[in-house]
Amino acid sequence: MIALIAWRARALRPSGALAAVAAGTAATAAGWDWGILLVLYFVSSAALSRFRGRDKDVLIAGRVEKSGARDGAQVAANGALFALSAVAHAFEPRLLWQLTGVGALAASAADTWATEIGVLAVARPRSILTMKPVEPGVSGGVTLVGWIAAIAAAATLALVVRLLDWPATASLAALAGGIAGCALDSVLGASLQSRRLCPACEMPTEQRIHRCGTSTRHVGGVALLDNDAVNFLATAGGAAVGGVMAALA
Repeated sequence: MIALIAWRARALRPSGALAAVAAGTAATAAGWDWGILLVLYFVSSAALSRFRGRDKDVLIAGRVEKSGARDGAQVAANGALFALSAVAHAFEPRLLWQLTGVGALAASAADTWATEIGVLAVARPRSILTMKPVEPGVSGGVTLVGWIAAIAAAATLALVVRLLDWPATASLAALAGGIAGCALDSVLGASLQSRRLCPACEMPTEQRIHRCGTSTRHVGGVALLDNDAVNFLATAGGAAVGGVMAALA
């Protein structure tokens, strides 16, 4: 039902709705607390993506590969590890799966909040590696407002986890995993993510076919490492933080 509403509201594409149903089913099978966490992430992300949507479209036009409604690859990149942790927990309830799941989801939430709010910052973004100014929407660009949003996302998830009576370690995993995963996303975006250039507009972009209709060329990074792959690796980083904390608990 939630996926159908999101599709009708144009927050999800058909493939994204199907992926959301799969992720939601996996989460809810592990318990309503898992389902609540996923719904919180999804609703907050969808709301923020629509917040001042036209302004953001103008700021990042021609640069990002995907904007607007999320497709199946985007949903999987952001929610697959949380869903897998939920499935594992359904079969074998363990602290490990709680911490990897919440670490992954917090990383995705932190990155989403940072992106959706940070792009509207008055201050120009700077590369997380070189600290040189970059244009809004360029991968690896960060702002103070974006970092505050990322921390707020991780803290919100940490609070909800505690309210759901998960172990205190899970709240710490959400906070640490969220911040670490968001930072990893920016570092990978500034270093290894595929970078392309439109020869006609001379605009850096993630798009293979630019908005002007020109085929772009690869100018840096790993050609196969697109934004979806970077998002998945960021959630993996958050999950890894949770896994380490579970091992030390």
